[in-house]
Amino acid sequence: MAIVEMIMPKMGESIFEGTILTWLKSEGEEITQDESVLEVATDKVDTEVPALNGGVLKKILVKEGEVAEVGKAIALIETDDEPLPNDGQITSEDKMAEIMEAAPVNTASLIQPKGDRKVEVEPIQEEGDDQRFYSPLVLSIAKKEGISKKELSGVPGTGREGRVTKDDMFNYLKSKLGGAVQEPPKQVLVSGEDEIIQMDRMRRVIAQRMLDSKRISAHVTSFVEADVTNIVLWRNKIKEEYKRKEGESFTYTPIFVQAIAKALKEYPMINIVVDGDRIIKKKAINIGVAVALPNGNLIVPVIKDADSFSLNGLSKKINDIAKRARSNRLDPDELTGGTYTLSNVGSFGNIMGTPIIVQPQVAILAIGTIIKKPAVIETPTGDVIGIRHKMFLSHSYDHRVVDGALGGMFVRRVADHLEEFSMETKLS
Repeated sequence: MAIVEMIMPKMGESIFEGTILTWLKSEGEEITQDESVLEVATDKVDTEVPALNGGVLKKILVKEGEVAEVGKAIALIETDDEPLPNDGQITSEDKMAEIMEAAPVNTASLIQPKGDRKVEVEPIQEEGDDQRFYSPLVLSIAKKEGISKKELSGVPGTGREGRVTKDDMFNYLKSKLGGAVQEPPKQVLVSGEDEIIQMDRMRRVIAQRMLDSKRISAHVTSFVEADVTNIVLWRNKIKEEYKRKEGESFTYTPIFVQAIAKALKEYPMINIVVDGDRIIKKKAINIGVAVALPNGNLIVPVIKDADSFSLNGLSKKINDIAKRARSNRLDPDELTGGTYTLSNVGSFGNIMGTPIIVQPQVAILAIGTIIKKPAVIETPTGDVIGIRHKMFLSHSYDHRVVDGALGGMFVRRVADHLEEFSMETKLS
C-alpha cells in the first residue's frame, strides 16, 4: 500500500488557482484511474478533474468552496502500488497519520509563498452581519489594503454563491484608486407576481467582465456594409457535397475568420493587448469566436494561429470547439490567449451590433445577418440595379490605443477581403 497526493492540476496559462465546486467522491470511496473525482471552477471555465491514480480516497484536503493553488495537494489517495525508494510516497501508517493531522483544513496553507516566511491571515474583526465566506487570500488582500469588514461586504463577488475572488478584489481596488467606486444599488421592489432568477456563476462572471471592459476601454464602433454575394453563391454551391463528405455543415464563420486573419496581418497594431501603459504587439493571430450556450450564456473559445488554417481546417476547428463548448467539454487552454474576437450577431437575425471588447484585447468585430438588397452594379456597359447579398460589419475598438482612422481602415479591409472572395476558392 502507498499513499499518493492528488495534485491541483495546471488548468491553462495564467491560471494559478481554482475553487473546489464539488467533490464527486467521498472519503473512503474507491476511485479508478482517469475517473472524475471533483469539479473545479476557475475564472475561465468549470471543469472536472480526473484521478491520475486509482485506489481509495483517504482524505480530502481542500473542502468544497475553498481555493486551491495549482501544484498543491488537494487529496490523499491510497493505492495498491508499492512505492519506489524516496519517491515522495508514504508507506508508514504513523507517517500517514502525521500527514493527515498536518493537512490543511482551509486554504491558509495553500497560499504560502516559497521559502520559510509564512503569511499569517487574521480575520477582520469588526461589527457587521456579513455572512459571506471569504477565502484566506481575499482576507489577506483586504488586510494589506486596509479594507474594513464593512467595506469588504460591499465588494461585488463573482465566485460561487456570490463569493469574492482575487480578481474581484483587484478590480475593486482599481476602481477605488481611480475614484470610480459606486454606491451599492438601491433595493429593488419585488411584488408577489415577479419571478426571481438567481444568476448562475457564469452569468456573474460575464456581468463583471462586461462592466470591467466598459470601465477600462474607451469603446468606439465603426460600421461598414459589405457585398458578400460571391460568398453566399459559393457556399450554396459546395455545402451539400461538403456535408455529405465531411458529415458536418460548412458555415460562413470560417470565411469571416480567414478574412479577419488576413486583415490582422496587414494591420498588426490591431493585433495587440494592453498591459497598464504598455502596448504588446502579438505575433500569434489567435481569434476568439463567441459561442452561444444552451442556457443563454456566451463563451469565447480561441482558435490559436488562425492564419495557419485552410478554410476546411477552420471549418473543422470551429465546428469542433462550438460543439464541445455547448457540452462544457472545452479545455481551459482553449479559452485563453486570444488576440482578437469575432461575434456573429447575425445568427440571431440582428443586422448589426456594438460588441464589448474582451480584455485585454483592443478590438472585436460583430457580423450582422446577410440580407438581399437592391444595389447599383457597375458593368462595362453602365450601371444597373440588381439584387445583392449585403451584410454589416460592426467594429468596436479601444480608442485609448486605436485611433478612428486605424479602426475604420481595418474593418474596411476585412470587408474588402470578403467582397474579393473568388468563386474558384478551394477548401484546402
